[in-house]
Amino acid sequence: MMKRYTGIALAAVLSVGLGAASPASTAARWSDGEANDGRSLALTERDVAASNEKAAMAYQALVHMWGENFRKVGERFAAPGLARYRGAVRTGCGIVGEGNAAYCARSNTIYFDEVFLAAQAKRAALQLGTDGDMAAIGVVAHEMGHAAAIQLGHLSRTTYENEAVADCLAGAFARRADADGSLEPGDVDEAFYAMSTAGDPTPELTGDRRTDRRILDRLASVSHGTREQRMGNFRTGLEGGPGACMEEMQGVE
Repeated sequence: MMKRYTGIALAAVLSVGLGAASPASTAARWSDGEANDGRSLALTERDVAASNEKAAMAYQALVHMWGENFRKVGERFAAPGLARYRGAVRTGCGIVGEGNAAYCARSNTIYFDEVFLAAQAKRAALQLGTDGDMAAIGVVAHEMGHAAAIQLGHLSRTTYENEAVADCLAGAFARRADADGSLEPGDVDEAFYAMSTAGDPTPELTGDRRTDRRILDRLASVSHGTREQRMGNFRTGLEGGPGACMEEMQGVE
């Protein structure tokens, strides 16, 4: 369990609308539903409240980390807002749906489904015998990674490259938290567990070359990485810090 950081309020976002997320948002692909062993996730409002508190603490730590890192490279970090919702939410980048989290650059805000985030922690707890909190915190760290990368002008036309950097920067946050003494036993395992369950699914090919090419091209355009890639990208940041994730942070550990 990450230790407590004081003072930050979450803005609750309850509006629900229809539509599709625009390219200005960076929506993560994360798992949801049952735990891997088939056990259902019986969430309570207390679980959700505890998860929201952890997200708020992590948010403050992330803002502090990125503010400091930006100063080291002569830049100013504009801390994004953090907004929770249930079901779906209308944002400046379109609709973010149920069971998801996204960073919207147009409004400089991170959105997350609070029930989904609590489920991430509960699932990891069931699998690992821990409190599972870092599995959920990693989602916030990933979206904050998008914010940091975009503000530094690090934005690729390839979805996978953007997601790889965000996964790496989430690992860099875990590295920083470890150096600060804010990690507890099991936290890193929880983060890797979340990455391992969030890889892109294996495409179902038809055997027809033209059809399969379209399937693969479509997958490439929205790819977040395989299980192995996502875990590897997180590990790169965990071992090397922000400078290992993008050139704009060279020299920053």
